[in-house]
Amino acid sequence: MARWQGFYDELAADRYPALLAYAIAFTGQRATAEDLVQEAMIRTFSSPRRLTSAAHAEHYVRRAIASVFIDDARREKLFRRTAHRLVGADSGPDHAPEADARDAVADALATLTPQVRACVVLRYYDDLTVAQVADRLHLAIGTVKRYLHDGGAALRDTLGADPDAERVDVTVVTAFRREK
Repeated sequence: MARWQGFYDELAADRYPALLAYAIAFTGQRATAEDLVQEAMIRTFSSPRRLTSAAHAEHYVRRAIASVFIDDARREKLFRRTAHRLVGADSGPDHAPEADARDAVADALATLTPQVRACVVLRYYDDLTVAQVADRLHLAIGTVKRYLHDGGAALRDTLGADPDAERVDVTVVTAFRREK
């Protein structure tokens, strides 16, 4: 048995609910989050890595979840820009109904752009510093600060929170942690 197999088994058995909750914070939908976790697990364990522990493997999977989410969002945006070329002149675009989010925070997160949402989730769910978020998403620190500012303002508007930024942080973190 390969050394990583034990780490995979431990993540799949013990840490899957936490990974799923993490992915739900990005997507807002359980089914999409399940696909996201599976894709991240495949990406993590399909290429050779020197994984030293299950925690190390989980770190790779969480990073892959954020990367896959951003990649999928970019791919979807490109498809939406070019889909009209595939549709006949007599038919209109197919508007699939939006899935209802389970709580107000998920609804609020769904209104954010993918990169802003990724920054907010990594900052307030993973408790990463601004520099760590910038490193993880390959963005400039100033860009991350701007995304966090815009995301915080949007969340305050959507959730009806006081202008006190700490209160929004607590609201977001509390709602995320319920999913763990």
